[in-house]
Amino acid sequence: MSTIVRSEPNLIARGSGRAYGDSAINPSATVETRHLNRMIRFDPSSGQLVAEAGVQLGDIISAFLPHGWFPLVTPGTRFVSLGGAIAADVHGKNHHNDGSFRNCVDWIDLMRQDGTIKRCSLDEDAELFDYTLGGMGLTGVIVRAAIRLRPVETAWIRQTTISTDNLANCMQVIEGAQNATYSVAWIDCLGQAANLGRALVMLGEHAEVSDLPLDMKAAPLQIKPKKMRSVPVYLPALTLNRYSLSAFNSLYYWIGSRKRGDRIVDWKSYFYPLDSIAGWNKIYGRKGFVQFQCVLPLESSESGLTALLAEIASAGTGSFLSVLKRFGKQSGAFSFPMEGYTLALDFPVNAKVFALLDRLDRITIEHGGRFYLAKDSRMRSETLHASDERIGDFQTMRESREFTAHFRSAQSERLEL
Repeated sequence: MSTIVRSEPNLIARGSGRAYGDSAINPSATVETRHLNRMIRFDPSSGQLVAEAGVQLGDIISAFLPHGWFPLVTPGTRFVSLGGAIAADVHGKNHHNDGSFRNCVDWIDLMRQDGTIKRCSLDEDAELFDYTLGGMGLTGVIVRAAIRLRPVETAWIRQTTISTDNLANCMQVIEGAQNATYSVAWIDCLGQAANLGRALVMLGEHAEVSDLPLDMKAAPLQIKPKKMRSVPVYLPALTLNRYSLSAFNSLYYWIGSRKRGDRIVDWKSYFYPLDSIAGWNKIYGRKGFVQFQCVLPLESSESGLTALLAEIASAGTGSFLSVLKRFGKQSGAFSFPMEGYTLALDFPVNAKVFALLDRLDRITIEHGGRFYLAKDSRMRSETLHASDERIGDFQTMRESREFTAHFRSAQSERLEL
């Protein structure tokens, strides 16, 4: 790989290909890192795991959950590579308590443009470490890293589901649950008037052995294998319209409300519900879908979210999957999160959706928010630069280390990073 990195005029590294846009694609050369798939060393006294960048979080869970260890931070899919999780500085349902993925990374080995490997950490080239976490692969090729796992007693989650009537009620519940390890809300993005922002809030705690029913206590770190469901064909575009999406969202909210309260669920169901459905993207038809994810600062979150949801409901181009999370304080030179609320939505590609997304971009900027590059596939350069005052410092760092010419992606060129 070092020969390729030295010889190609410019390139970008690619892990599991789970980014929603073009951040891991280079028109000239894209370097696969999936062959870097070894877990090298584990220290049970500290929970530190040293692994290569192509190892997926799911591989780590398969190897270590049976021994009582789980990732400290995980996004909504276990199929992301370790290198990808670092490059995007992914976040999970526990950002309000544990921060983003950077908070479990002790050090990174990074291949530079001359093919040599540089170790960086908070104590060793802290600037490079800081910008690599969230730097979207534009600071070099991540080849291995040391991360810390969390100890758990079981493979189960104590989930508490709370149904809320509107956005204000939803945010009130989330604010009152800051001590919960995990929290996330599914939003009915097509609810209007009194129902605007109605939601199902799902809180979660790693269950202890004493929380489990008797039949689960014998093997608390194991769950029964589940048969994977699949979407066999692309759904016709005509099935995705205001009426079908509204009907789905109303039904999902009604079913979820009937399941409110406490129950024990397995780790896959709580953290990775979409991973259990092969080809879930086919529900959006052959044209596919685009993701939108922004974060709004705490002081403008309610007004900004109200404006975003009202715009989406008015357009009638809604989403099956609308997710709201509370972010806590965030460090990092170029990481996406800030203290406040983040909203993520899928939209089926159609004639109306890109105009709607432009309007959502403007609302986000007007409320002081910014955008998640791991979900971006269509943003304009001027939109990103207007939303994030850190862009200049990121560009200066890249130019000073001569990264700009060598580590490039289709996204970095589109967004002028």
